Amino acid sequence: MNANYYNNPPQLIPANHLKFHLPYFTPKEVEKLSDKQRGKLSITQEEKARQQACGFIEAVGLGIGFPRKTIATAQNLYHRFHLFFPRKDFGYHDVCLAAIFVSSKMHDTLKKPRDILMVAYAVRFPELAAKAKSMGGEIDMDPATVEQDRQRLLAVERLMLESICFNFTVRLPFPYVIKISRAFGASKKLSKLAYRLAIDSFRTLVNLSYPPHVVALGCLYLAALLQSFERGTSPERPGQHTSHQIAATLSKSGDWGQQFQTHIADIEEIAHAIIDLLISYAQNPAANTSPHTPSSPHPHQLSRGGLGQHQHGHGHGTPAPVYVPYKADQLIRLKIVMRETEHPPRHRESVAAEEPSYDASSSPFYRDEKTVRYMFAPAALVDDPS
Repeated sequence: MNANYYNNPPQLIPANHLKFHLPYFTPKEVEKLSDKQRGKLSITQEEKARQQACGFIEAVGLGIGFPRKTIATAQNLYHRFHLFFPRKDFGYHDVCLAAIFVSSKMHDTLKKPRDILMVAYAVRFPELAAKAKSMGGEIDMDPATVEQDRQRLLAVERLMLESICFNFTVRLPFPYVIKISRAFGASKKLSKLAYRLAIDSFRTLVNLSYPPHVVALGCLYLAALLQSFERGTSPERPGQHTSHQIAATLSKSGDWGQQFQTHIADIEEIAHAIIDLLISYAQNPAANTSPHTPSSPHPHQLSRGGLGQHQHGHGHGTPAPVYVPYKADQLIRLKIVMRETEHPPRHRESVAAEEPSYDASSSPFYRDEKTVRYMFAPAALVDDPS
């Protein structure tokens, strides 16, 4: 006799604790959680560590041949992980590789941990990679070291899965950039720049706070400003709007806000976060901690952009010549103009039932007597979690 699960569902195992998935955090929550996990690092040191990790993920992802969606999601997973776990307790290589591994599962571009580790070794130790290439084999590493690194990767992966409550749903801004650019009649050149800025946005924390269509609008807005600031008006083509027109439209409230369910203050915050990233690199390109403005949208080739993207696709070596289209003083002047015309920040209510937090010692992977049920939505959206 077949069981009737619709009318008589099985009883759920009683849980000691419920963990609710938060797809997005308010900017205040992100700031508060980051402060808590930063430890003794200064804000500048934390940002440098963040860019170093994003560059390492970029280099390993390109070395394996992952598509852009896998690399971007891995960078976002890294940011999310360190909202809950202290930086001092984890090596950034371990967290980065675990993020890449989880992201490869989420996008069905799965690679074995050992394959990811081999590419990571080539990025970290280019001299060994060059020797292996000349001999026609893979990089020579001590098997005990490889196994130890693999076990650490899997241990961090478990914690990372808990931090997302095992929710593999992911939405990225890239398709929205293309669709919204068409809706605004943007040129192909402007759309490409907005796409590249969307790639660079994953080096910031904006994708933790805003849904992808809002990030896409923020990138289009900044791209229009970059192409129109201190430049003469370009001739308007039939069926297209100039960068000046698009920047003017998005700089004030209008029907587009209702059409795309977006607040103007949000896209301004996103634009400021990304331009801060561009300024940091333009002021100190030798630091190798920021994208080369902008990153390439192509997933399988090196470009003029991206931290750690060098002549051989690895993250630690001699940087390739870089083309920087924007100077620091120009970007700073643009930021000043943006600040003078910006709207007041929007107040956002958290959907979390309680303050987001996480204690690694309470993980069910380390405490067998504790049962945790993971919910795929915030508490406010769950009818009856019991």
